[in-house]
Formats: sequence, C-alpha cells, structure tokens
Amino acid sequence: MRHQLEGNRLIGLAKEVAGLQGLKWVQFGQGMLAMSLRMLPPDKSIIERRSEIVAKLEKIAGTEAVIADEDGRRTFESDGLNAYRAMPLVVVLPKTTDEVAEVLRYCHGEKIKVVARGAGTSLCGGALPLEDAVVVGVSRMNNVLEIDYDNRFARVETGITNLGISNAVSGEGFFYAPDPSSQLACTLAGNLAMNSGGAHCLKYGVTTNNVLGMKVVLMDGEILEIGGAHLDAEGYDLLGLMVGSEGQFGMITEATVRIIKSAEAARPMMIGFPSVEAAGGCVSAIIASGIIPVAIEYMDKPAIEVCESFAKAGYPMDAEALLIVEVEGSEDEINDLLGRIASIAEPFAPTTVQISSGAAQSAKIWKGRKSAFGAIGRISDYYCMDGTIPLSQLPEVLRRIGEICTSHGLKVANIFHAGDGNLHPLILYEANDPKQAERAEQAGAEILTLCVEVGGCLTGEHGVGIEKRDLMTTQFSETDLGLQMRIKTVFDPDWLLNPGKVFPLEMLSETGMPNVA
Repeated sequence: MRHQLEGNRLIGLAKEVAGLQGLKWVQFGQGMLAMSLRMLPPDKSIIERRSEIVAKLEKIAGTEAVIADEDGRRTFESDGLNAYRAMPLVVVLPKTTDEVAEVLRYCHGEKIKVVARGAGTSLCGGALPLEDAVVVGVSRMNNVLEIDYDNRFARVETGITNLGISNAVSGEGFFYAPDPSSQLACTLAGNLAMNSGGAHCLKYGVTTNNVLGMKVVLMDGEILEIGGAHLDAEGYDLLGLMVGSEGQFGMITEATVRIIKSAEAARPMMIGFPSVEAAGGCVSAIIASGIIPVAIEYMDKPAIEVCESFAKAGYPMDAEALLIVEVEGSEDEINDLLGRIASIAEPFAPTTVQISSGAAQSAKIWKGRKSAFGAIGRISDYYCMDGTIPLSQLPEVLRRIGEICTSHGLKVANIFHAGDGNLHPLILYEANDPKQAERAEQAGAEILTLCVEVGGCLTGEHGVGIEKRDLMTTQFSETDLGLQMRIKTVFDPDWLLNPGKVFPLEMLSETGMPNVA
C-alpha cells in the first residue's frame, strides 16, 4: 500500500488529536480524515436483535439474498465517498418489487432504519450504511421489462446500469441519454436518487428529463406507480419530486425511461486556450450564440497532462485549458457547426483547434475524458467536488477555485461539464497526511460556498448525502429546510429511510427525527 508505514504513524497521531478535540475519525483512502461529518448514534437495541432480524429477512427474501457474515457485509461498508465506513447491520438483495415491499414493511413495523443502495458509486455518501440499518440493494433487479420503439420508451428494473439500457436498445439505433462517467457501473437507481447527468446532458438533459414513470415502494411497504409511458401525467408532479430525493422518500424499483434515436453521426473537436479565463469565456460565447452542442467538456492543464498520458488522445500539451466540444447530425450539419464554433473561439486566442479525424480518434478523446477521475487517481489522492454555477460566472469562478486551493497549499485539477456549469474540481492532497486532508475538506467547503455566492447551487449531479449536508444552510433558510423536511415526513413519518443524510444534524434529534415543526 502506498506510504502505508508512514500512514499508520500518522493515523495514530491523528486519532490522538481527534480524541482531544472530540471529533469522530473516519477512514479516508489509506489515511484518516478529521471530517466534520458526524453520524447518528446507532440504536444498540436494534444491533442486539441482529440475529432475529437476519432470520426474518431470510424468510422474506430467501437465504441466498441475505448477506449477514462479516466479510460479506464489509463489501457494503462504504460507497464512493470512502471517507466514512460502517459495517451495516445486514444486507438484503431482493429480486422483485414485492420482496422489496415486504422487507420495508417488516422494517417499518420494527422501526429498523433502511439504506437503499444501487451500485454504491455515490461520491457524496448517499449510500453510506449505518450500524443499525438494513442495506437494501437492487443489484439483482436488473432486467429489461419492456421496450417500445414506436413510443420511444423502455421499462426496466432500477438495478440495470445506464450503459445496460443503451446496450439493450442500440441494435435498433436508440440510446439512453444520461451518461455519467461511471455509466459502466452506476445503476439507474442511484441516478434517479441523485438526478445524475453526464457529458451529454447539455443537449439531452439530466435524469429527470429522461424519465417518464416509476414504481416506488414506500417505507410502510405500499407500492406507488407514478407517471407512465407517456410524456406527461395529470395531477401533481410527483415524478419530479421523487427524482433527486436521495432515497429519502421511498425505494424506486422500476422506471420507464425515454429512449432516443441515435443521430446520423457525431464528432468532437478540441480547442486549447492560453488561460482558464479564455476557455470559460468561450463556453459562454458558444451557448450565447444559440448553438447547443451535444457536450462541452473542460479540462485544465494538470488534467490535460494526466489524461493524455493515460489515453494518448492527442490533447494539446501547450494549452492551459481544453474544451472538448461535440456536435451531431448529418455530415453537412456537423461541418457547419464545427466551423461556426471555431469562429466563435477565435477572439479567445486558441492555441489549438483540432477536429477529430475519425471514429478512432473520437473514441480516444472520450476515453481520456471518461477515464479522467481514474487517471488522476493514479498520481494523487483527490477530493472530488460537485457544484453548479451560472455560465457567465465561469471565468471568475475558475480563477477563484485556483486561489482557494493555493491558499490551503493544495493543487487542483478541474474537469467538468462546462456546457451546463456543473463543476468537478479535484482537490489533490496526500491522504496519509491528516493536515492536508483537513485542508482539502476546508477548500472543498469554500468552493461549494463560492458556487452558491455567485448564484449557483451546492450540487449538480452527485447529490447532498453526507458530504454537503452541513452546508445546506449556506443555500437554504431554516424555513426552506423545514418545508423540505415536512415533505419527507409525508412519505416517511418515522424518518427510517436513509437517515442522517441531506439535512443538517443540528436540525435532527439523536433518533434522526426532525427538531423543527
């Protein structure tokens, strides 16, 4: 393990300091991070009943669906935010919506907390377990139930991956639009919970724009069917309420999603710039012109260097910032749009304007972008942020992100969906150094606060989870948060679903119930 011996010495020191300061220490990579992230205290009476609970769940879902041994549960002790780890009480993997309903009905009757889980790729801690909670996963519910090409929809179980949906319909020339970088692994369940996007959401929208209906199991076991296979439904927009609810209202087990006919062709171009401000200005100018590319992706110099060494895509090494701009249509449309975009870029003094030469180079260009987080992880530990800003603020915000990280003695690599202002700064630090880890967290909080200050919001697609929970007061007033909490209470009166997430702990009691009326 990288720097393991040094890390162990630092861990010992870190735990000592944590004890003096009354902090809860949580695992972060190979080191430890003194995070402000606190968890609800576990209900020891529930933990003492673990054997009884396991036996009941085995009767409901079958022995093969229940993971109760220590090694098996350890697989689920964290998600993509590995800053916190806890051994779940038990894990159950149902195969049908009815089984999910029976599991939740039992947990509701026994007042047992439940954490819903897809593939566990959440970067905000949205699927982190609790010691006194049952983790209910949908990984065995991954079937395509219906495909209707005439009406352009697919009905699927939510354990299917995003790429799995596209693969199921690609033979007829269709695809499912939301494409986060983790689309090989992330499930529709998590995407629905966090309203995820991806590189191509600029043209096709995020998850909520591509979902027509869903089947939801409430905490008491009631099954709701919301929306359907049509474009819009009568009554209140409960579909919009459920998407992005972070597992707080119910478990989504099935969804009807839009499938889109693939364009005749698509081609990216790379535009290098001498400064991050020039790249940011160009993004705003492209959107202001009325052109809506399929994607506009941004990388700064540190990201360019790392991703080029990994993908060999021909990224311009002399550029301080790079835009990957993709358009689609007929060959004539593509040539016209790329030419117009090149003209728009001219006033920003680009160092490079290169149009993909063909399918092979296009694949490499996107391989570098899609693999960016993993490529940077080869050279450094990093803390991945997720915030959204107005496009007009992009040049200024990029400058200030650099200043924030420099002030904390840290480097940053910026990789994000520039077209819709969804930022993903990667704060580089040494996980085995507790002081660096703490500074990384402080820098991240300042960056997210900056996003709100300029008129944006705390999250674009990763969600709030635990990571941004205590920053919610920077964006919402007590009245705003109180209203949101009352809505949760309607769906989950006992606050048993995914407790201790989204809402600041100062607004909750030790049992996880709200302190506000």
